[in-house]
Amino acid sequence: MKKRLIFGLSALAVLGIEVVIALFVHDSFVRPYLGDVLAVVFVYLGLRVLFPEKPRYMSLAAFGIAVAVELLQLTNLSELFGRGSVFSVIVGGTFDFADILCYFCGGVVCFLFDIILFKIFPVK
Repeated sequence: MKKRLIFGLSALAVLGIEVVIALFVHDSFVRPYLGDVLAVVFVYLGLRVLFPEKPRYMSLAAFGIAVAVELLQLTNLSELFGRGSVFSVIVGGTFDFADILCYFCGGVVCFLFDIILFKIFPVK
């Protein structure tokens, strides 16, 4: 239960950072690139809340989810739900291969986090 709380609070912190970036940062690096890296970290932490004892493939799963959402941008699903809908905000509107590279970087960050954290604090 303690691990779920730590991962949950970490996810809320990353979500808070994402909201601050979305609302107040209007540059050409942090918002488009770092925001995408952090999106994968957020998904990863959410998965770790659900599965705290199974870190082995969570970074790969988070990357896969992010890529799947990015690929949904190639469809017109967000238009079907309406431009201002929650679905269209989550999925986004424009496919960009650079986003996938950012998601990969986020996955690597999560993977390294698992290696460093669980080498020091192994999951039993």
